[in-house]
Amino acid sequence: MPIWPGAIPDAQAPRGPESELRIREDKLVAGRPWLEVANVTRPTMTVYSPKAMNTGAAVVVFPGGGYRVLAIDLEGTEVCDWLTSIGVTCALLKYRVPGSGPHWDTERNMRVIPKVHTALQDAQRAVGLVRYHASEWNIDPHKIGVIGFSAGGHLVASVSTHHKRNYVPVDKADEESCRPDFAIALYPGHMSANYKADLSRLNPAITVTSQTPPTFLVHAQDDPIDPVEFSLLYYAALRNANVSVEMHLYAQGGHAFGLRHDKSAITKWPGLVETWLGTLGMIP
Repeated sequence: MPIWPGAIPDAQAPRGPESELRIREDKLVAGRPWLEVANVTRPTMTVYSPKAMNTGAAVVVFPGGGYRVLAIDLEGTEVCDWLTSIGVTCALLKYRVPGSGPHWDTERNMRVIPKVHTALQDAQRAVGLVRYHASEWNIDPHKIGVIGFSAGGHLVASVSTHHKRNYVPVDKADEESCRPDFAIALYPGHMSANYKADLSRLNPAITVTSQTPPTFLVHAQDDPIDPVEFSLLYYAALRNANVSVEMHLYAQGGHAFGLRHDKSAITKWPGLVETWLGTLGMIP
């Protein structure tokens, strides 16, 4: 379903064919290629219902891709397959890319901060939509969370700390709260004040308060793209704000491993999330 009923706020001209699908065989994950979607100008949300029992919980999924593309299966549909198998309704957000959030410009060798974080607009809208349709989709409106990977992990932190919409409300769905009830971020990007040049301070755009939802973090120490300090900074800020947070760090795992299992210990993280969701009362 399109998430915007009419005009899309701060819409940008397309840079090429929208949602062009590309099979990435050059960077295999667990021995398998993955699918990349680019040039998204009309964001959509695909809702997947639980396969067996329905716990009443729901999760909005933000795939990664550096705010340039979306790893739509590796960090999207495969996540929904897992969540629906444990009784959680899943909403996969195909948010706007490229340039919809902070991203690394390889030509200029610098981080670029867009004037408007349009991916955050899409994320806020999606959470509100799920809450608005909670009764229709058999969801508990107090059990709606978010999960994101890499840039999507940054988007998780953004929507967790920005509860006032950064766009003009368009309908009744925008009267619903866009604050997630819980948040899961894996190898989040752009969490430091000056990207990799200064890993001692949290990105000032991520303002943690006591209203930030309970959070679960996963990161590998050998991540070559998003340093483990990104999660450490966010963890410290959450702790200082007395926000419930659980973090799992691994010596090895690299970046963008998604849910694909191999011999690495880090690929067992979904079981840890399930236990954590149980302690929060989100699932049995």
